[in-house]
Amino acid sequence: MRPVAWMVGASVVSWLIVSRVAGGSNPEVLCGMLGPLAVAAVSWIVTERTYRSRPDRLMGVMVQGLAIKAVLFGAYVAGMLRVAGLRPVPFVVSFTGYFIALHVMEAMYMHRLFTSAAAAPPLRRDES
Repeated sequence: MRPVAWMVGASVVSWLIVSRVAGGSNPEVLCGMLGPLAVAAVSWIVTERTYRSRPDRLMGVMVQGLAIKAVLFGAYVAGMLRVAGLRPVPFVVSFTGYFIALHVMEAMYMHRLFTSAAAAPPLRRDES
């Protein structure tokens, strides 16, 4: 859960900084952050749990997740621009920035997860 807390913390702090610099409320930046943040958090939780319980299933879970993300992000962006009526440029810039930053964070945490598990000493037969 620590990686999710870092993702949330970094996102909220960066949003507060951008809002402060921009001079007030900026719903486009907030909404541009919320979608990628929610997906990155859920994705990390699913990835970590799958890897710890059934590492052989991780690739399949990640492929399914990619398909789900594609549909969710498409619907989210369309909904924010058409239904919520957000200004397109600030929303798309925010969405793209958070999408990339959060996926980089997730990739770094995956690298740490995989290398820490590989470095762990193997269990002896009497320990399993």
